[in-house]
Amino acid sequence: MFRAQIPAVDAAAVPADAILLDVRENDEWTAGHAENAVHIPMGEVVARMSEVPDGGRVHVVCRVGGRSAQVTQYLIAQGMDAVNVNGGMLDWEASGRPVVDGAGAAGYVL
Repeated sequence: MFRAQIPAVDAAAVPADAILLDVRENDEWTAGHAENAVHIPMGEVVARMSEVPDGGRVHVVCRVGGRSAQVTQYLIAQGMDAVNVNGGMLDWEASGRPVVDGAGAAGYVL
């Protein structure tokens, strides 16, 4: 039996005003993240579900898309409108989208 396809979008196609959930680890987040993203590491999503933004499609991102695909699948199972960001933060950065560090200065993807 085949697993259902997880909805996904390319990093360059994520709307500027999108709800973006970054599920990478703390050191990855501190090195560089999308400016308006919400950070909840993958291992903490279940315990911190109340912190996942509500009110629209949640774009879930990690470094390359594997962890975020798992979180996307979980959020959908919880009844949320969620989509995986293909290529993750590596594609985000490569497409010229801004990346900031923990202090708000120019960051990089770890």
